[in-house]
Amino acid sequence: MKFTFVTLFGELIYPYFDASILSRAKEEGIIEVECVNPRDFSLDKHKKVDDYKAGGGAGLLMSPQPLFDTLKNIARKDSDAYFVFPQPAAKSFTQQDAKRLAEKKHIVFVCGRYEGIDERVIESWADELFSTGDFVLTGGELSALCMCDAVSRMIKDVLGNEESLLEESFENFSLEAPSFTKPNIYDKSAVPSDFLKGNHAIISGLKNRMAHAKTCFHRPKLEKKVKTYKRKSYEK
Repeated sequence: MKFTFVTLFGELIYPYFDASILSRAKEEGIIEVECVNPRDFSLDKHKKVDDYKAGGGAGLLMSPQPLFDTLKNIARKDSDAYFVFPQPAAKSFTQQDAKRLAEKKHIVFVCGRYEGIDERVIESWADELFSTGDFVLTGGELSALCMCDAVSRMIKDVLGNEESLLEESFENFSLEAPSFTKPNIYDKSAVPSDFLKGNHAIISGLKNRMAHAKTCFHRPKLEKKVKTYKRKSYEK
């Protein structure tokens, strides 16, 4: 899987892939990461990539020419390039999206800066738009890295233990059950006794109940999706 970040600040991107799991995945050739700077495609003598908003308004926008030419160049080199734009005015990125995008061969994250990107670039090039939360950042790089991390974990052989994906939060629209480690008692707080008895059926049932309670408390909207999911599964 190849990830391309269209960004003015590649120095924000590369260090993220220099440690831990994604570093190993990159070294083993499971993922490839590159950054492309729109300034390299600007026809302005000063390599400008921004301009004032038409109709007035505060701030500057990334202008169309550098981005159009950047994305054309990427698409010309690779017909599998799939263009994803981090945008606050978009649907929320989910674990299901991460799974689906992990089947792509080449994802291009187009990271905006300033007050955003000229809408004509988005309309002409975006295959999908995603938001990572109801807040505004100074640029799209952090959102792109979040999505890239989530997608990468779904790619075969990136994680050392593939079974760890099976019990994660948001599988079947449920949060993951609480987890514990040694010591069995710490600061007068104990690991649930059933976790220590070795009966996997009882442990599994307890985990399901704890996951359900956690989802109801922290994410009640997810609980509604769980009920819908179970009903549809039953009807099949």
